[in-house]
Amino acid sequence: MRIALSQLNSGTDPAANLGLARAEIAAAAEAGARLLVLPEAFSCRFGVPLGPVAEPVDGPWAEGLAEAADAAGLTVVAGAFSPGEGGRVRNTLLARGAGVRDHYDKVHLYDAFGFAESDTVEAGTRPVVLDVDGVGVGLATCYDVRFPGLFQHLAGAGAQVVVLVASWGAGPGKVEQWDLLTRARALDCTSFVVACGQAERAEAHGPAPTGVGHSRVVGPLGQVVAALDAAPGRLVVDLDLGEVAAARAAVPVLTGRRF
Repeated sequence: MRIALSQLNSGTDPAANLGLARAEIAAAAEAGARLLVLPEAFSCRFGVPLGPVAEPVDGPWAEGLAEAADAAGLTVVAGAFSPGEGGRVRNTLLARGAGVRDHYDKVHLYDAFGFAESDTVEAGTRPVVLDVDGVGVGLATCYDVRFPGLFQHLAGAGAQVVVLVASWGAGPGKVEQWDLLTRARALDCTSFVVACGQAERAEAHGPAPTGVGHSRVVGPLGQVVAALDAAPGRLVVDLDLGEVAAARAAVPVLTGRRF
């Protein structure tokens, strides 16, 4: 399975960000990828009011994404925002193209390191596993990476690949934590973890988590298959899904767990 990750910085104009998405979809299709991953908050970066940019999951931004992915014949996963209850939004991951129409609302909200995502975001409740060319692909967003149970649940529901999108918060030791957590979650669920974040920004936007880069593909035994640094970039990687079966035979943590 050939996948692509685009580590970019989205801005505050959803139309401009959709243009970036269309360009990355075209580039991924040209490279022969069947799945393209774009970061969290791709329709609009954090650090501005999210209510005005939130759209239904069948709204114009999502439909524009679907149209481009369908035309290219691949599946794209991209972070956006949809309306929630009580004036809040949902941190939504859209999956569109090549027969896929689904979305995941972030379950674990980033109430950590002095930031309170739950002030403006409503938590989701539904884990999601996509079928991409017959391969189970689970979805997770940023702070979800700190919760091993979600990754094991996704693997138990058929995921051989877990897509993790992020707009990781900067700070002392945060890149090291990202490295440790992505590798640990791959080991926990003996699956590939395809982790794509916003690139590091030159300018800060208050306390908002706006990205540190270091997107990577991690193998089912925790090895880093390919990775970027902090700057914008793109990865195209062929996943050997036979490695998942081999890892699960060698380290049967999914069948051996008791809780």
